[in-house]
Amino acid sequence: MERIKTSTHVVGLKQTKKAIEAGRANLVFIARDADLHVVFPLEKLCEGRNTEVVYVNNMKELAKACRVDVPTAVAAIVKDA
Repeated sequence: MERIKTSTHVVGLKQTKKAIEAGRANLVFIARDADLHVVFPLEKLCEGRNTEVVYVNNMKELAKACRVDVPTAVAAIVKDA
């Protein structure tokens, strides 16, 4: 979790999905309390792209690590452009 605080990252489902599809996501974070219909397709995408997934306790914890004010279901550390 500390890595996301100091790395280039994206926050949210749409941005994370785009990063995975573009091959830019190094590590994806998924909150355990996120809705299954939101994260299940993303988990499958990560599996298909061999992208590592780390599960965090809850959306508030992930939001705090990403320095955003709203609970966050997913985020990803990305390669610099």
